[in-house]
Amino acid sequence: MTHPVREWLAKAQHSAVHLEMRDGYTPDDAEFARWRAGHRYHGSPANLPDWWGEWHDVVQGMTSRGVVMRRARIVSEPVTEYIRYEHDMTFANVAAGELVRWLPRRQAADIALPGTDFWMFDGVAVLFTFFSGVGDVVDRELSTDPVILNMVNSAFEAVWRRAIPHEEYRPH
Repeated sequence: MTHPVREWLAKAQHSAVHLEMRDGYTPDDAEFARWRAGHRYHGSPANLPDWWGEWHDVVQGMTSRGVVMRRARIVSEPVTEYIRYEHDMTFANVAAGELVRWLPRRQAADIALPGTDFWMFDGVAVLFTFFSGVGDVVDRELSTDPVILNMVNSAFEAVWRRAIPHEEYRPH
């Protein structure tokens, strides 16, 4: 199985940005189910499940070679249970070297946004991810069209300027 995001992250020279706009993803995720049942991964990312170590290594490898990785999440408030789970787990993203910010959806109402989540790599390629209504990935589409790249970059930067750093955001 190929991992298009990881393939593009491996090629990134200076930046990778990720915009998430859903209030829930992969509803059948086993880790989310464990979290709902009360399990928490407090402390070190070393305590996270095995799958996390691979992602941590990818991010840490990128940031150690000077690639800046930013992730912004637009969320509805009050937040969903899934967003609480994401917020609780984001300490590990930050520990790996990601910069993460949160923007309440109400504060994004006047920003022109693409219709789905995306990754943009070095400003030269954008990978859109399409989801089912319940939050499962159904397809991805890559674009290098300069018009689309400009729109995506403008949207991300507008969100980033307004968003609250992870360390300061308190979901409610």
